[in-house]
Amino acid sequence: MNKLIDFSAPAGRFLIALIFLMSGVNKVFSYAGTQGYMEAMGVPGFLLPLVIITEVFGALAIILGWQTRIAALALAGFSLVSAALFHADFSDQMQMIMFMKNVAIAGGFLILIATGPGSYALDNRGKE
Repeated sequence: MNKLIDFSAPAGRFLIALIFLMSGVNKVFSYAGTQGYMEAMGVPGFLLPLVIITEVFGALAIILGWQTRIAALALAGFSLVSAALFHADFSDQMQMIMFMKNVAIAGGFLILIATGPGSYALDNRGKE
């Protein structure tokens, strides 16, 4: 059972962060389209580089367990702001589902803030 617990933390960090890593990389390759979508939703397109940096570097920090609580706080906030800005049309069931997905992900990050990175994390260097 201890091995399951040991591997659950890094696996969980990877799984919760993967959506942000893939999304950030995808935004690099579809930059103009993403920028246009942001602007259509009333968000200034010049913020896109900050979005990409937040998603990619936040995800890598979570995966590696480096500055985990700070990265989790940043991505929790990012998830909630994204939900409010892009998925608040509750008359559209898909947008409501996307809103709730973002809220659930933020909840997962809050748990990560409370419990820490778990095993196999760079934050644990020097600890015994």
